Amino acid sequence: MNKFDLSRLGAWADLPFWAADRERLEKCLQAEGRTVFPPPSRMFAALERCQPDDTNVVILGQDPYHTPGKADGLAFSIPQDFGGRLDSLSNIFKELHADLHVNRARTDLYDWADQGVLLLNTALTVPQGKAGGHARLGWDRLTQQVIGRLADRPRAYILWGRHAQAFAPNRPDDLVIATAHPSPLSARHGFFGSRPFSKVNGWLRQHGHHIIDWADSA
Repeated sequence: MNKFDLSRLGAWADLPFWAADRERLEKCLQAEGRTVFPPPSRMFAALERCQPDDTNVVILGQDPYHTPGKADGLAFSIPQDFGGRLDSLSNIFKELHADLHVNRARTDLYDWADQGVLLLNTALTVPQGKAGGHARLGWDRLTQQVIGRLADRPRAYILWGRHAQAFAPNRPDDLVIATAHPSPLSARHGFFGSRPFSKVNGWLRQHGHHIIDWADSA
């Protein structure tokens, strides 16, 4: 793997992480003997697509999908042409329908990012076939700095799973929704019935922001 391409990070490029941890992480990934997902061109897609000032909502997950062709750089998002099992995303769509009576077929979530939803994982890479395989690589420092960068005004946070909840902001004006991960292994332990989408839109409306169109949009 070549060195990280930071040219599209915009305002996120100012985070101290890049100067302090970039070189070490590059070496770790270069030494990784397994295929790493997502591909390098999509590794920072979540940050590239949703700049700090545009972010009103943060959805925080664990790590990318570890199946070939499934991870696209946004947490929980899957390329439209993937064609395999949706797993966590399928449960997200079930909860979306139960919450807002919205049916969504589009599996990539770039339209959410374009509306100010930062879809970030606590680890930005994963080795093929090994969920959580890069959980201790040091990506957590980037996650901490991203959350810190967003402390300049109230925002809504959806924290799915134990890994995400470890990064919960401690600011009284933020909306924090913390539930079980939407994975088929845990969704029935608090994810289903949590109604995160309507809660976020209600909060956004109260704070004078545009609500999120969670349905398929062009």
